[in-house]
Amino acid sequence: MAATKKIVKTAPVTPQKPEKPKETTSEFIASIAIVLVTGLFIITFALQAFTIPSSSMENTLLIGDHLFVDRILLAPATNWIGKLIPYREPRHGDIFVFISPAQPGLYLVKRVMGVPGDRIHLQEGVVYRNGERLDEPYVVRKGDFNGYRDNFPSQPVSDYNVTPEWRLTMPSHVENGDLVVPSGSFFAMGDNRDVSLDSRYWGLVPRENIIGRPMFIYWSFVTPRDEYERQGLGDRIQWAFNILFHFFDQTRWSRMFHVVH
Repeated sequence: MAATKKIVKTAPVTPQKPEKPKETTSEFIASIAIVLVTGLFIITFALQAFTIPSSSMENTLLIGDHLFVDRILLAPATNWIGKLIPYREPRHGDIFVFISPAQPGLYLVKRVMGVPGDRIHLQEGVVYRNGERLDEPYVVRKGDFNGYRDNFPSQPVSDYNVTPEWRLTMPSHVENGDLVVPSGSFFAMGDNRDVSLDSRYWGLVPRENIIGRPMFIYWSFVTPRDEYERQGLGDRIQWAFNILFHFFDQTRWSRMFHVVH
């Protein structure tokens, strides 16, 4: 008899995947550096977070609103990239963030009421621009009367909140009962007209002081009116614990991602 040959089956050889090279320490540091530089560029030149500390823009913006500000749109145009980025000048009704002319280092948020060449005056609290009475549905009024505040600039300066510099320079901008906005400057007012300390009190906003335009609210938390005046370490710690314990029940969820306009 012929010998029977046995066929031995062998398991297929599974090709081993090459091991992914481990990231070196220098590569890890380089990755972190890229992230940090990118983030620094964004918050320095493109986007910046701000918190609303006062009631001067109620009810458009509330105390405790946290928002992102676009630093590009209203930035001074540059020759080499001006055609690629949609720069523009501030317009009537824009809400904008700027450095206070009276307190350098202090950031303020108001609404643009006058651009260069505009003639502005208030009569019994109503704003007139270039002779036209403005319809402002966003304005909050309490109804109490103040001669200087509500009949600006025709009434003599009698409010102690008016800065000494503005007392001296304001008359040079007044013509026939109107304040004429000069070139390179803007007239700003808050929506909560009776409490807003604005251009009526400290003057015009120079173009170079403008930071940007608010985009949207990314978080809003119920905050006492005097909270941001408390700067002590103990106050800060207490406020941090308050946020921790009341994050869910005192966050204004309906204002999340609300577009500012």
